[in-house]
Amino acid sequence: MSVIVTDAGFTVDDFACGFVAADEVAANDCDYGIDLPSNTAPEALAGLNNAAMIRIDFPSSADGRGFTLAALLRRAGYKGRLRAKGHILADQYAMARRSGFDEVEIDDALAARQPEDQWQFRADWQNHNYQARLRG
Repeated sequence: MSVIVTDAGFTVDDFACGFVAADEVAANDCDYGIDLPSNTAPEALAGLNNAAMIRIDFPSSADGRGFTLAALLRRAGYKGRLRAKGHILADQYAMARRSGFDEVEIDDALAARQPEDQWQFRADWQNHNYQARLRG
């Protein structure tokens, strides 16, 4: 099973449509979520604006390419749900939110090692960043 992390804390997955790889569904098909690996080329993001949800894989907590993909999608106008999946740590939650993710999907084992209170501690991601402090 997996746990969905939002600013409100841990919750269950409410997206029932399922996920397919980007090359398995038409770009304007809103019935499915689209799974993107972390090594997706930026050019492959074009045409994904109509997807109900895009889920970007994080194969390692040291692999930050998913943050870049999320930011590129948001800058291109993607308004749907954006989910990070995999090896995201509680310490990375604020970065995930700042880069455009709405939620994070983690497995039960990680949720047990890093309980909800550790994620909640970082839920005020808009105010606690160095850019906000520099702006005054």
